[in-house]
Amino acid sequence: YSRRLLGAATGLHPDAELACAAINMAVATRGGIEEVHQSGWREDPSKRAIFHTDRGSTYTAHAFTKLCQDLDIRQSMGRVGSCFDNAAAEAFFSSLEWEVLSQHTFENTRAARAAVLDWCYGFYNHDRRHSTIGMVSPISYETAAATEPEAA
Repeated sequence: YSRRLLGAATGLHPDAELACAAINMAVATRGGIEEVHQSGWREDPSKRAIFHTDRGSTYTAHAFTKLCQDLDIRQSMGRVGSCFDNAAAEAFFSSLEWEVLSQHTFENTRAARAAVLDWCYGFYNHDRRHSTIGMVSPISYETAAATEPEAA
């Protein structure tokens, strides 16, 4: 809802192991599995986390689907050949490619990883303004949402 990047794993291959690392980071960002279980999703399934992806082998691999089941994350997959139902992720990767990868030449994978993670967790979450959330950063949007009184 906030465009906040919760988990960003890096690796040489886009495989299920990498996706599992990112999901585990996201769960840790939201307070860990105990917090997820205490969030009330069992009583109210609308609070259950949903992870939307394409139908690639990364997200259909046994290790990834099992992890989602273990973490009570509902998998959602788009139609074959359609990028439009995953527009937020497509926009994120387009921004990453344009703002980081195309603007730098990296000496090695360590330097590339550092630049990507700094952009993700530093600039993207804290400073980059998004038109879909009122031209504020994801962290600012979540902070404002957390301090607003709930509607009656």
